[in-house]
Amino acid sequence: MTVSSLSEKKIFETVSLADPDREIGSVFCCDLLSIAMGKAPADCAWVTVMSNINTLAVATLADASVVILAEGQRPDETVAAKAAEQGVNLFATPLPIFEAALKIQELL
Repeated sequence: MTVSSLSEKKIFETVSLADPDREIGSVFCCDLLSIAMGKAPADCAWVTVMSNINTLAVATLADASVVILAEGQRPDETVAAKAAEQGVNLFATPLPIFEAALKIQELL
């Protein structure tokens, strides 16, 4: 499944669709950036509540396909703009982390 096809499902709000053709290969849930940096698999959909600029850096290092901010977390304008600038796909949802991840897993 591509990030674009996930966006078209309208399950999540699209904040940045900077690289819509990225394939999603798995789902990863983690809120500790240091752990995500070392353990997030490439091409994952990373579900987290961490909505700061460092999350984008970790997503880039880990080569995540998309970051989904869960639990109603929203990026500020700086983070949203930086996501688009850095080519990071970024979604948001009011869903809890587990439920958001489950919805993606069901589509894979």
